[in-house]
Amino acid sequence: MADFIREGRLFRVVGFNPSHRYLYFVSEALAVDRTTTHVEVSIGHVELMFLKPIYRNGLHIRRAGADEFAVLQERHRLEPADADYTWMLEPDGDSFVVGGRPSWREAEYELMGDREALYDASKPWPPEFPAQWGSVG
Repeated sequence: MADFIREGRLFRVVGFNPSHRYLYFVSEALAVDRTTTHVEVSIGHVELMFLKPIYRNGLHIRRAGADEFAVLQERHRLEPADADYTWMLEPDGDSFVVGGRPSWREAEYELMGDREALYDASKPWPPEFPAQWGSVG
């Protein structure tokens, strides 16, 4: 999958693990946006991030274009090699992450049972219930 697009739903930054440099986003099933799935996004090896705490209109994660990267490179003194690892989080926003390839997991909320998170190392993966997953890029 080239891009990760989940428009029209609320995503929150729910955690950053500094020792492992992992960033996590979650979108829960909400009646307000008529969603029935639970979605999690994980980005590892984070070097730099410029985030909003909440993305009210969803996420559109994609590799930064050449022009976008040129601007970010100048502003944040990024190395040319960072171009392959710079991910924009919105179609036209300023939010971005320099890190490893983003991965995502999505499952029907009502099938999650006692599982609180899809990225839960204490539970086996893949889970017994149907889930989708992939990587960006």
